[in-house]
Amino acid sequence: MKRIIVGLTICCLALWIQTAKAATRTLKLAHAVSTTAPYHLGSEKFVQVLSERLGDRFDIRIFPNKQLGSERSLVEQLQIGTIDLVVTSTGPLGGFVPQMLVVDLPFLFRDTKHVDHVFEGPIGQSLLASLEKAGIKGLAFWENGFRNLTNNRRPVFNPEDCRGLIIRTMENEVHLESFRLLGANPTPMAWGEALTALKQGTIDGQENPINIIYTHGIYDLQKYLALTAHFYSPALLLMNQKTFEKLTPSEQKTFLEAAQIAGRFEKEIIRKNEAETLKKLEDLGMRVTLPDRSFFRRAMAPVYQKYQSRFGETLIQEILETP
Repeated sequence: MKRIIVGLTICCLALWIQTAKAATRTLKLAHAVSTTAPYHLGSEKFVQVLSERLGDRFDIRIFPNKQLGSERSLVEQLQIGTIDLVVTSTGPLGGFVPQMLVVDLPFLFRDTKHVDHVFEGPIGQSLLASLEKAGIKGLAFWENGFRNLTNNRRPVFNPEDCRGLIIRTMENEVHLESFRLLGANPTPMAWGEALTALKQGTIDGQENPINIIYTHGIYDLQKYLALTAHFYSPALLLMNQKTFEKLTPSEQKTFLEAAQIAGRFEKEIIRKNEAETLKKLEDLGMRVTLPDRSFFRRAMAPVYQKYQSRFGETLIQEILETP
């Protein structure tokens, strides 16, 4: 009798373990930058928080460094459901939800406090909700940071110094138009292609936040860094809408909370280390200039007139007037 009971207990335990394993859902999370970049560290934090709160219900596997494609490709795969979660800049999202490009207008944001008030308030929630029409669930805004200009031809002090420079930009029409107003020759490229072009010298420069310039070794490829802060570049943690809808209401709440916690963690990394990172870039040989940004603001101002009918003058003003 004892043997029968022990045998039944073992069978039940084995069945329970098998069922528990079967209940674990595997999700893919992808991004296009290195494992030392804040995107990746934020992704790891997101997975950690979910694991602490949901146990082993989800096995989230992170695919960094363009393993599954460029940002545009990642968003396309997210949309059709072959990838479950993506961390991306807003650059490629204009092709899916044009309204999202409003945040890429030049000199729209004053500082990080202004950024947080916009994206953590009703404007940010409205922009995240707008993604649902494209089959995408916006979990939270993360951060790239304020973008700055690098090149190999000359130091940049004013807009005239940008004339004729072939500058890689994101695949983002607002960015392209803004750089044309400076007299530059903007060239949209996926990030992997941009690094190759910089090495080969087929483009003169690029623009990115300080943390990207450092973590991707741009200091080895570019001599001049101008602290123009011409665009603020948000990032987003996105999820396939159908995958999100398959979660229980409790799980959905946890995913949203984990995305916010990880986003604050990722932003803190960028903001806390920026001054130190800039010093490292100077020590590594980059010549840093601090242009008068008011000249760049005036030069790029006409882009507002071009796009205000698409994004809505009211929305632009609401962002500008947020405390």
